Parts: sequence; structure tokens; C-alpha cells
Amino acid sequence: MPNKAELIAAISEKAGLSNKDAGAALSALIGEVTDALKKGERVTISGFGTFSVSHRAARQGRNPQTGATIQIAASKNARFKAGKALKDSIQ
Repeated sequence: MPNKAELIAAISEKAGLSNKDAGAALSALIGEVTDALKKGERVTISGFGTFSVSHRAARQGRNPQTGATIQIAASKNARFKAGKALKDSIQ
């Protein structure tokens, strides 16, 4: 699985950019997606997929060591749903 540095190198090679410019482009993309998700917005990249925020309600759970009931706070999580073109390309 490629890490960020390998991804930057691949973008640099395929787009004909310097590593610095490719890194800046990748960081800008990540920053914009993050900012949109913080605002509760969805980000759709045609042919790739959709990033969105999922809300989990507060609930009760159990501590597995003691069996005591605990309250689990509500939370928000980032979600990604692959688009049709991406799904079809990996099958």
C-alpha cells in the first residue's frame, strides 16, 4: 500500500510536476476535503467517490474487564463511499 511519499512521487511522475508541486497539490486536496467535512458538507469526486460525515448517537456499552455499564458519547466519523467507476475498475 503506498504511503504519502509514494503517492506524491506517482502524482509527480504522471502529471509532470515536481515533487514539491505534487505534494502541495495533494496537501491542498486533503485540506479542502477535511474543511468541507468539518462543516458537515459532502465532497463528491465524479468517478471516484463521495466523502461524508456519519453521526453516531450516544449509547451504553460495557467495560469488558469489569462488566460495568458505561456511557459512550456521540461522535462523528468520516465515511467514504466508492463511486461506480472506482468499483468497476477494481473488479
